[in-house]
Amino acid sequence: MITLSIIWGSSFILIKKGLVGLTPLQVGSLRILFSALFLMVVGFNKLSALNLKEWKWITISGLLGSFFPVYFFAFAETEIDSAIASILNATVPLLTMVFGFWFFKAVLSRNKVIGVFVGLLGTLGLILSGASINPDQNYWFSLLVIGATICYGFNVNILKAHLNHVSALGLTAGSFLVLIIPALIILYSSGFFEVTACSSEFKWSIFYVFILGVINTGVAKIIFNRLVQISDPVFTSSVTYLIPIVAIGWGILDDEIFSFWQLISAFVILVGVFIVNRSRNISLGKKKITT
Repeated sequence: MITLSIIWGSSFILIKKGLVGLTPLQVGSLRILFSALFLMVVGFNKLSALNLKEWKWITISGLLGSFFPVYFFAFAETEIDSAIASILNATVPLLTMVFGFWFFKAVLSRNKVIGVFVGLLGTLGLILSGASINPDQNYWFSLLVIGATICYGFNVNILKAHLNHVSALGLTAGSFLVLIIPALIILYSSGFFEVTACSSEFKWSIFYVFILGVINTGVAKIIFNRLVQISDPVFTSSVTYLIPIVAIGWGILDDEIFSFWQLISAFVILVGVFIVNRSRNISLGKKKITT
């Protein structure tokens, strides 16, 4: 989890640097394609073990866990700071719990409900405080990050419910294999292949997205999918505890403005996540005792 938080916490600044010379569609598409290329090299031999039913869920997981979020985050960071995007990403455990209750028959306790409301209050405070100190930024784009976290919340539950038995490497490689063609179509439509003069910014942006695709997406997804298999969905998504710390550090180094009220709002979000996870840990402990 610590390794994953460091890798994913650095993703937001890499997206920001990639957007210097590339469009959001190009950043998202190249991120998917670099990830897919890496995963085909290291995990292609695992694909033959997958059956048709597993491919159905792997496709859904690929769309929700990777395809839509990479574009949502790329577009969001054209208007909001990378550190803010990372903090909003901390709502994933809250949404994982909510969707687990609504669609996957997970148990919902009073503490979990309290945690969700606390987290949502922090999210609202973060957006409003950010809009007030950064009037030149369009904080409606924060909704794109929330859209990505909704996708993540569904995906974590799907992984646990339907793909827990599949090899983490095979699962990750398969989920990106199905994304290659749509990513190529979007990249082509973005005008990427029509570029004739490669500026220094363009080259550096591709380098940043290459790192983002191979390490921060490909390697990180393998670790994440394995973490889902050996733990419960809410615990796994709690990696978002540490991600904002790493991302805020990068944001400060990149001269992003971060106010006291944003810090308070971020703390409130993490308190909400803590309440949800504490409730989960207590319920697991009681189960072990009664057993």
